[in-house]
Amino acid sequence: MTFATAKKFSIAEYHRLAELGFFESDNRFELIRGEIIKMAAKGRLDSVCNSLLFGELYVLMARRACVRGQEPIILSDDSEPEPDVVIARNRSDNYVSSHPLAADILLVIEVSDSTLKYDRRTKLSLYAESGIADYWIFDLVDIQLEMHSEPYQKQRGGFDYRLKRVVLPNEVVVIPGFPELSLDLSAVFGPQIGA
Repeated sequence: MTFATAKKFSIAEYHRLAELGFFESDNRFELIRGEIIKMAAKGRLDSVCNSLLFGELYVLMARRACVRGQEPIILSDDSEPEPDVVIARNRSDNYVSSHPLAADILLVIEVSDSTLKYDRRTKLSLYAESGIADYWIFDLVDIQLEMHSEPYQKQRGGFDYRLKRVVLPNEVVVIPGFPELSLDLSAVFGPQIGA
């Protein structure tokens, strides 16, 4: 009996496919552990929350770090996800020479409604394995923020975060690495999202 094996792609192969026009121009894709994943279309609430969040963080960070919205990051030779928001260290070349690597990243954020299960399992494990110290999920199902920190490898394999904190939409959180900066979640969730 012969079994089919799925082709796993490297970042170089993934970029080459994009150059050749392999991907539909009206869809977004990301490379996760060698698999090309079509990203879910954003709903209205997801778009609103993402825009508000990016705007708040951009103003708060005020050039202290680089705030990137829905741009690639490189985590390994076979993973180039595009998180909703990333806060990365400033770099003199503004990341012209390469997308941020795990060592450059201070915080990864996903805004999740239909992708919540995927972001809690697949993305969480990938970010933990890559050593991303802080990972936040803006949960639009339960209208709350999940803050994950302290990545570790489980005894029986796999990766996770040791600490998980749930923050309600009317609370304020400190930006990791910037104890003087606080994000008021009501400015991100707001009445339009159900807070």
